[in-house]
Amino acid sequence: MSDKILASLNETQKQAAMHIDGPLLILAGAGSGKTKTITTRLAYLISLGIDPASILTLTFTNKAAQEMRQRAFALIDSPNTPALLCTFHKFGLMFLKFHIGELGRKNNFIIIDTDDKKRILKTIDKELNTAMLANEISNMKNILLSPSVAKANAQMKLYQQIADIYEKYESYLHKNNLVDFDDLLLLTYQILDKNEELAKETSEKYRYIMVDEYQDTNELQYKLLKKLCFKHNNLCVVGDDDQSIYGWRGATLKNILNFEKEFENTKLVKLEKNYRSTDTILNHANQLIDHNRDRMGKVLKGTRAKGKAIRVYESHDENEEARKIANDIKELINKGISASEIAVLFRVNALSRSLEDGLNKAGIAYRLVGGVKFYERAEIKDLIAFFRVVTNKNDDFSLKRIINKPKKGIGKGTVDKLELKAQERKTTIFAVIEELSAEELGVLCGKKNASTLKVFLASIMDLSDILKEAKMRFLDSFEECFDYRKSYNNAPDGYDRQGNIDEFYGLLRDFFMQNPLLDLDDFLNEIALASERENLEDLAVSLMSIHAAKGLEYSHIFIIGLEEGFFPIVGDTCNMEEERRLGYVAFTRAKDELVLSFVHSRFYKGRRTSLLKSRFLCESGLVKGSLTIEKNSAFKKGDLIKHKIFGMGRVEKVTQVSKDLKLTINFGGSKRDILSSFVEKI
Repeated sequence: MSDKILASLNETQKQAAMHIDGPLLILAGAGSGKTKTITTRLAYLISLGIDPASILTLTFTNKAAQEMRQRAFALIDSPNTPALLCTFHKFGLMFLKFHIGELGRKNNFIIIDTDDKKRILKTIDKELNTAMLANEISNMKNILLSPSVAKANAQMKLYQQIADIYEKYESYLHKNNLVDFDDLLLLTYQILDKNEELAKETSEKYRYIMVDEYQDTNELQYKLLKKLCFKHNNLCVVGDDDQSIYGWRGATLKNILNFEKEFENTKLVKLEKNYRSTDTILNHANQLIDHNRDRMGKVLKGTRAKGKAIRVYESHDENEEARKIANDIKELINKGISASEIAVLFRVNALSRSLEDGLNKAGIAYRLVGGVKFYERAEIKDLIAFFRVVTNKNDDFSLKRIINKPKKGIGKGTVDKLELKAQERKTTIFAVIEELSAEELGVLCGKKNASTLKVFLASIMDLSDILKEAKMRFLDSFEECFDYRKSYNNAPDGYDRQGNIDEFYGLLRDFFMQNPLLDLDDFLNEIALASERENLEDLAVSLMSIHAAKGLEYSHIFIIGLEEGFFPIVGDTCNMEEERRLGYVAFTRAKDELVLSFVHSRFYKGRRTSLLKSRFLCESGLVKGSLTIEKNSAFKKGDLIKHKIFGMGRVEKVTQVSKDLKLTINFGGSKRDILSSFVEKI
């Protein structure tokens, strides 16, 4: 039976599947049959008589766990095998149900979701951005930083505040027997760390452990795995260091890079045969990723024909780019290619706007994978509502959407009172705010709210006047009045949202320049028409960010926005090696044809900006240019680090010095310049 299970594997896949005892690192390149190998290994272990209940397979998504379960158990024709395949967090939940009593807590705890978490934080602190707080607390839990340690190490006022809120938040959870998503792993680790006998017992229960997508694990997940391997080293991990693209959410590349050091006598198997892409695509993907220094090193080898040359499109601006791609897609569909086999990828979500407009004009059905269509994004709907109120004071629907944007204390109760008063007077909410005196408005909804509403009304009236006199000044004045863009400064997804806002502002400025006789009303009407063009999505072209494309494949791939600043994103907070890995992931989504596109100018931060083509075009050998190998870029601005003498600090600046990096680090108010080789990331 074992031979039958292994029959469809190539030689290196067989090596991986047949390894039984001791640590195993399967370095699986894109399209190399990673899932097939790990599921076959699971079936193979069971076929040898190993107790399925002693095998634990951990994944990142329920979908991946379900797929692996079906494929593995089909090989041994036993759908009810008791082997455990689940996500890290599902494992944590099951463990805590049995053992949370070790921490003096009851096992009838309730798991809170992100919205619950934000609501709790809001009751603790109403001033700081709730999304930012939730994100920072999550980060601290995932690097095993307790509230007391966070408080002891926080020198800057903001981090002292966050540490204090973190402590109160933890106290609230404990008191109400609640656990958040991060606790499912953190509390599991704490129990195993505290109780050595239980750690031994758990490790003996799960004698064989497998982990999928190991390059995406964080510090906490690594520490938890070490505990689960307390009594043995039978840990098999599968992943690809070249596809590690989640550093921004805590994934630690060093987990896979240091695996052989952390687990003695590791067997390393590299899956380098690619069954997805043409040789031409793989050749250029290999050239690109070869510029990274933080990698184990492997070369994808094609099993298919050479294939068509990669095309590189050069356009004047984003509108020309969108037209070219729409024409190409139309041609492919006319040739009988299914729209579901075509995808357009981008690094920055805001780039989808011109693309969506271009596909709409060409009558091509599309769907935005893992995202929201441009005009349906919350920040864009807010702006449209703001502008509708500026042009039409009677639009109560839009007014209610933005009366408390950005947040200024106008709650639902106040809005309900205003709406009721408007119904009594047979008028609009705006008219109520305008016609009632400050005193009358104060009686209706409180003195502070009355003052806020009068300022809001004055701002809308001023903007309405500016629009009549000087349209090109309108956006600057709007931002001065409402600081709408600035309100996303500390949000975890603020960069993307601000990018969308900039794109929208640029679109409006361009509309005014191209149509000097038309007004804001005309612009809003055009958008309404564009948004109404709903297409059927069963046979639709897929548009998505490169992050959303990981794990997917299409016959025809277009990648837009290959300019410095858009792809790669550049700056102090950027990790160029991770940007390059994103490029590698994007290239290797394509099976048959790949088209890359760059433009000479785009709207950027609300202005049309001249751009340079992406270094990735040169590095992948597609266009001529100087090829430079990046120096070590493992550290970036904002990273939390540890020095053996100075303790914990945060990186404020990164400078290249010879073959090393000089880091300017803030150690609780004291700044020092230290070479990167003397510190480690937390």
